[in-house]
Amino acid sequence: MCGPASKVGFALRAGLRALSMRCPLCGARGVTDRWITVRPRCLRCGLRLDRGETDYWIGAMLFNLIAAESLFAGGVLAILLLTWPDPPWDALYWGSIVGMVVLPVVTYPITKLVWLAFDLVFRPPQAEDFAG
Repeated sequence: MCGPASKVGFALRAGLRALSMRCPLCGARGVTDRWITVRPRCLRCGLRLDRGETDYWIGAMLFNLIAAESLFAGGVLAILLLTWPDPPWDALYWGSIVGMVVLPVVTYPITKLVWLAFDLVFRPPQAEDFAG
């Protein structure tokens, strides 16, 4: 990556790949074992997906919190706007509880890969990221 334009292009490409649950670096499918478990390495390019750090996924947890709360707030706002002046308060109450439990679980594998894409933009892969 040479200039800012190529970095922006890489960031967009890596982000879109991560959102579609692919390797942010090469775009390969199958980087997750099960819904929440991200494989240790990409099967195609060999990139270590946790970058070799024990607390690497803390950033993914932050992204997950932001994504889940943003989706929740957007959903509540949309329901309020669509049903005003008589919003379904009981449905909002119980739906909010369910949403705040379910959304973080549903968005977690995606936010793990988005965090990896974000990290790759600022810390391009080195040889040790591919080492066995």
